Amino acid sequence: MSLKLGFTIPLNSIDSGLSIAHYGLLTIGNCKIGKNCRIQEGVNIGSTSGDSKAATIGDNVFIGTGAKIIGNIKIADNVVIGAGSVVTKSILEEGVTYAGVPARKISNNDSKKFIDSRLVD
Repeated sequence: MSLKLGFTIPLNSIDSGLSIAHYGLLTIGNCKIGKNCRIQEGVNIGSTSGDSKAATIGDNVFIGTGAKIIGNIKIADNVVIGAGSVVTKSILEEGVTYAGVPARKISNNDSKKFIDSRLVD
């Protein structure tokens, strides 16, 4: 199925409620992803600099098309990562939007409009 859909996702790395918006070009390394996350196509979550661990991503996070999350970093709950962004540093503040290359905070908007409200506690 992975080859057919273009996904590379290790077993036991994602909590319940994951939404993958489109098939194709999704690579997830040795990371942990929380509940109710939505991941668009073309996203890469991986390690760097010889470290085998990738990001730890909180609950209700939206990751836009083509975003890259690189390294053993942490992403807080309810965060939005904009399309095409490159995240190489932890985002510890909850409920904010980061975008750009390199990614930086651009607003205090959280991920609620991107996450199915039936899934959020």
